[in-house]
Amino acid sequence: MREGRPASFYWLAAFFGLFVLFLYGPMIAIFVLSFQGPTGGMTFPMNGVSLHWFGKLWSGGGIVDIKSAFWRSLQLGLMVMLITMVFSVLAGLAFRKRFKGQNLLFYVTIASLIVPSIVTSLGIALQFRLFDEAVKAYAPGFIAESYTTAMGIFTSGLGAHLTWALPFGLLIMFAIFNRFDGRLEEAARDLGATPWQTFRHVILPVILPSLIGVGLFGFTLSWDEIARSSQAIGEKNTLPLELQALTSTVTTPEIYALGTVTTGVSFLVIGLALAAILSLRARQARRGSDAGKGMV
Repeated sequence: MREGRPASFYWLAAFFGLFVLFLYGPMIAIFVLSFQGPTGGMTFPMNGVSLHWFGKLWSGGGIVDIKSAFWRSLQLGLMVMLITMVFSVLAGLAFRKRFKGQNLLFYVTIASLIVPSIVTSLGIALQFRLFDEAVKAYAPGFIAESYTTAMGIFTSGLGAHLTWALPFGLLIMFAIFNRFDGRLEEAARDLGATPWQTFRHVILPVILPSLIGVGLFGFTLSWDEIARSSQAIGEKNTLPLELQALTSTVTTPEIYALGTVTTGVSFLVIGLALAAILSLRARQARRGSDAGKGMV
């Protein structure tokens, strides 16, 4: 006889449902309120449904220069993503063999995950200020007169974001290479493949789905970063910093539209990454099936 589920199952299911509602309820409310009508306010009930606040947001005459902040954050996120992917692969390959100072280098890299983000941001800002003072003090006169600061989105800001994104990429890639079957490389070398050919045709196809995940981590961690950007980003803010600055002063649903746009970009990147991973796995499965048929 088929037994029914115990009462504890339904209690736990209800608890889980309430937890999900608590976790995503505020975000869903912001999404809905961002579609308020032109005379709508910051709270329910909604006064009409429209795209008015999105249009005002992108018009450039609203609460923030959304276009400039959006493109700055997008460019920075893409750069962090690419650097994280490249250095994670290189570090994963390097750490497969023992070398002097290996443990020290690993712990120094991972230490940035333990240090509070605001302390990291302050430390980077201090380092660049010391550099600025040194340039103004010791550089030739014509350089010192025109020099302002080395801090900026793609200098100190990029370094601050990499201290957050790169350690995650390294940890993921270390785990991937720890499970990598070295016999695949030996077979490639026995067939006369060069080190580059081995990496290109053997190693990269195997780690590529995980590498896309590393890139996803790099972009999303940079896209949403506030604490490490607060002191080290320079004079031009990223989109999350603009959003944070507006939370205490804005009085229209335009802030909700901005939050919906930033969250939508994150979901879009996640969706593209998952689609790419599924496509690669399906391609690898087809290749494996074709190879098996060829052997038969």
